[in-house]
Amino acid sequence: MTSTIELRTFHSLEPARQHLLDVYADVRADLVHLPNYAVTTFAERLDRHSKEPGWVAILAYDQDEPVGYAYANTVDSEDRWWKRVTPAPPAEYTHRNVVALKEIGVRVPWRGTGAARRIHDTLLADRNEPYVTLMVNPLAGDGKVQRLYETWGYKGIGQSQPSPDSPVLKAMIRAVR
Repeated sequence: MTSTIELRTFHSLEPARQHLLDVYADVRADLVHLPNYAVTTFAERLDRHSKEPGWVAILAYDQDEPVGYAYANTVDSEDRWWKRVTPAPPAEYTHRNVVALKEIGVRVPWRGTGAARRIHDTLLADRNEPYVTLMVNPLAGDGKVQRLYETWGYKGIGQSQPSPDSPVLKAMIRAVR
């Protein structure tokens, strides 16, 4: 797809909320029938996450149409993010604040264009934390999503199941820079 993607940064949820929900519903269309992936469940997580320290969202637009997004916030050593990872991650990651990439997604027509990487890199460009962590379903896309993150420099450090309805996720981390 030939397009010019514009990236917009949001430090508060309200101006971006509906576009985040719309893109999420499209990106996860094949999963929204599952309780953990339902749009209403995502909306509840989004509302909660947006109140956490260091929250930021990046939305990608193609001629004012939202086509992709990512959002993250800061987690510290006491955050439940780390408490659910097994085995316990090395202290070099957990004894300081890190960026937790909570969600990233790109609508199908814009996949394979580099849009996800641009969104990701823009999200991290102004962060001061030394590491960024994320959780991925290792079965997503038959492992393709995890392999993509590995090409971006992420490495596995454990697993986590954030809720009973959630699949078991692989916890990954890399340096921000």
